[in-house]
Amino acid sequence: MFEVIIIIAIVLAVAIAVILILAATKPDTFRIERSATINAPAEKIFAVLSDFHQWTHWSPWEHRDPALKRTFGGAERGKGAVYAWQGNKNVGSGRMEILEANAPSKLVIKLDFFTPFEAHNTAEFTMLPQGSSTNVHWLMRGPAPFMSKVMQVFMNFDKMIGKDFETGLASLKTLTEK
Repeated sequence: MFEVIIIIAIVLAVAIAVILILAATKPDTFRIERSATINAPAEKIFAVLSDFHQWTHWSPWEHRDPALKRTFGGAERGKGAVYAWQGNKNVGSGRMEILEANAPSKLVIKLDFFTPFEAHNTAEFTMLPQGSSTNVHWLMRGPAPFMSKVMQVFMNFDKMIGKDFETGLASLKTLTEK
């Protein structure tokens, strides 16, 4: 009996060591990005993205909590605009602030998550006109602390969050092509 417990403890210790070694090989930063071509002028798309009040119409996370509490502050739109949220376990809580708004081509947002996990990232939207349409590129980047690396052993963040980016870009496309 005692030998079985020792064997189980050794197997468990080796499994934990393997997970920690795999986590240590993950990069110190992450980058998730997706693009879409939208049949609308860059100015129209930029106007929607730079106004946090309009995010309820296209953001993939806005409707995951019907009781989501939103607060807006700072500038009405563009540089200095602030949007904070507090929601259920599906959306957590956090805050965004527009740091750079170069109409109609680039928007840089400081993105802070407080719950369920604390993270401090940067989101960027770039709009590149192509004739009567616009290529919209959505990027999120940030540090990958060790706990995040451990989670990456079991989850593919690019696929998980990238799917939300794809949904958001499709909704942005529908909204701005009207």
